[in-house]
Amino acid sequence: MGVKSFHELIIWQKGMELAKEVYLLTKKLPQKERFGIVSQIQRSAVSIPSNIAEGSKRGTSKDYGRFLRISMGSAAELETQLLLIRGIYGIDISDHINLLIEIQKMLEVIIRRLRI
Repeated sequence: MGVKSFHELIIWQKGMELAKEVYLLTKKLPQKERFGIVSQIQRSAVSIPSNIAEGSKRGTSKDYGRFLRISMGSAAELETQLLLIRGIYGIDISDHINLLIEIQKMLEVIIRRLRI
């Protein structure tokens, strides 16, 4: 991959940024959601950069691709959850969605390039 550390990966950096923003967003949700959608959204958001990092350290392109696909699944899950809270609570999630779409596009490109 030519990268010494996953910290250098722009996609990981953007995933971390999104996870932080999602944590800030969930603070706006009602306390009653703490063990419901808040917990689920936070896990989905953290899963994106976590799987990028883990896959990058697995040592093979095949493993890396597998973990990137897991990140892609978490991104789809997060998108669904963000759309749900927008629909229920009317919270503006446009910045979150824009960053998430950018990450999804980056994941698609990297996954495509890894397929040999």
